[in-house]
Amino acid sequence: MAFGFLKKIWNKFTGKSVDWDELEESLIRADLGIGMTTRIIKALQASKDVPTADSVVKVAREEIIKILPTDAWTLRPHASKPKVILVVGVNGTGKTTSTAKLAALLKKRGHSVLLVAADTFRAAAIEQLGVWAERIGVPIIKGQYNADPASLCHDAYQKAEKDNIEFIICDTAGRLHTKHNLMAELGKVKRVLQKTDASAPHETLLVVDATTGSNAVSQAREFHAATTLTGIICTKLDGSGKGGVVVAIRDELGIPTRFIGTGEKLEDFAFFDSREFAEAML
Repeated sequence: MAFGFLKKIWNKFTGKSVDWDELEESLIRADLGIGMTTRIIKALQASKDVPTADSVVKVAREEIIKILPTDAWTLRPHASKPKVILVVGVNGTGKTTSTAKLAALLKKRGHSVLLVAADTFRAAAIEQLGVWAERIGVPIIKGQYNADPASLCHDAYQKAEKDNIEFIICDTAGRLHTKHNLMAELGKVKRVLQKTDASAPHETLLVVDATTGSNAVSQAREFHAATTLTGIICTKLDGSGKGGVVVAIRDELGIPTRFIGTGEKLEDFAFFDSREFAEAML
């Protein structure tokens, strides 16, 4: 785990005076967003002390910790029905791989899982999730290329209910957040699922790529408007200088990060821990 997105800022101002415009630009470049950047600068300016690299990082850390989730969140099954998880996002963020990694994590914790290859517009995605399902050792529901994703999710719910499977994880089609017809399809999946369970889907997780910065915030905003998000899966957090987007999405939209991907291996996936995140900022 190597976030280190405050490291460049600390290095930049060590041994030199802090220029406010330069600091503002550096904080925004760290993907912290305008709101968080403004609060950090105001907090520094309210102090009578001359700002230094150490005080910048200290105040930044304090302001960030204030908005991070304080609960030790985990994913628990329902007592008497399947829990449905929709995994959404644009192509290229690691959505299908994250779906598989989440299934592997839940299975490792002793839960039963059913995967759904609801990304029916890419034959490669159906095949890819099928390979993952076999490797992990979990069942999968998949249809033909261009099959109706909503119907697949409905069939999966009935199978999970019949077989007493705890979690259903649906890998939905990767779509541009600017394509309204594709975003509307997520609404159809939700409506069809609610015919079997009025509270479904129980979790809707957006996969974002930490390296895309502010674009990830835009994606989160659009997906949240189309289908209410309950959490974020943030991928590619294994390099230094990444991670600020987690803060920006939480600060601007109130959506917590629930899982992080820190590599390509199946086990490089974990529940988001705000304490560990705070320690890894520098």
